[in-house]
Amino acid sequence: MATESPTTTTPTGRSGDPTRRQRADAQRNVLALLQAAKTVFADSGVDAPAKEITDLAGVGVGTLYRHFPRRSDLIIAVLQHDIDECIDAARELPTTLEPWDALAGWSERYTQFVGTKRGLAAALHSGDPAYDDLPQHLLDRLEPALDTLLTRAVEHGSARDDVTARDVLTTIALICRPVTGEPPSFNERMTRVFIEGLRPVGKCRG
Repeated sequence: MATESPTTTTPTGRSGDPTRRQRADAQRNVLALLQAAKTVFADSGVDAPAKEITDLAGVGVGTLYRHFPRRSDLIIAVLQHDIDECIDAARELPTTLEPWDALAGWSERYTQFVGTKRGLAAALHSGDPAYDDLPQHLLDRLEPALDTLLTRAVEHGSARDDVTARDVLTTIALICRPVTGEPPSFNERMTRVFIEGLRPVGKCRG
């Protein structure tokens, strides 16, 4: 009686599918590159050497350029990833925090987003057409998210009503610009002072 040989066919759609494995590997590599680039940008600026990013991500330089052929592609992807996280935070914070705490918490999150992109302002004003629409894109996506938190805090009586979401976004971005002779902690401290100033007169902490 002949023995039936075991099948070696991998059912389509399961984890053993080579195409699906490659796609998952590519997604992991992209995420690793984005996280590594975010860290490196904070330490060394957006013009940091590619190898510094790939070494931290644990991939080769070829992998970086396959997914992000130009430095502007990588910078925009990192910004987009961070924007998505900021928008998610705007949805999540009000579910667990009081209106003022949600507003202040999100503003600090946005401060980290802006403050960890050393050299970004110079890149945006470099004349590279890849960045032409980026400043407006940032405002268009983040302004509605912050406006919801700000409106909630104003209605609660914990935030002043003469400041707009765009005012807050623009001011924090300006405060986070590097100051000659001062460490990043200076910008962070000044941002906290500004955020505290969003409270109604008479409700600022002593």
